[in-house]
Amino acid sequence: QVQLVESGGGLVQAGGSLRLSCAASGRMFSSYAMGWFRQAPGKEREFVAAISSRGVSTAYADSAKGRFTISRDNAKLMVYLQINLIEPEDTAVYYCAANRGGIATTEPAYDYWGQGTQLTVSS
Repeated sequence: QVQLVESGGGLVQAGGSLRLSCAASGRMFSSYAMGWFRQAPGKEREFVAAISSRGVSTAYADSAKGRFTISRDNAKLMVYLQINLIEPEDTAVYYCAANRGGIATTEPAYDYWGQGTQLTVSS
C-alpha cells in the first residue's frame, strides 16, 4: 500500500513558478508509476502529468505541455510537479496518485490518491 501527501500549494501571483511535492510511504514506491491530477472549482478532476516508475517516461496533458514538468526521486520517495509561468487558470486542487501499472492518463488506472493541495493564482 502507498500513502501520499501533497504539499507546496498556496497563493501565488500569475507569472511565477511553483513546485508541488508529493511524499510517499511504502516500500514498493519505486515500482509505481505516478501521476498528477487537478480539479478546478466547478470542474471535474483532470489529468495533468504522469511519470513511469523509474522516471524514464513522462506524459502530459496538452494544457500542461511546455509549462509543467513532472519528476521523481525514488531514493527520497518523492514526486514533484514544477509549474512555470503560472496562470489564473491553474487554480485548482492538485492531487498526486500512484498506479501499479505503467503510465496512465485516466483516473481509474490509479490505485492510491493523496488528499490534494490547493493552488490559488492571483492575476
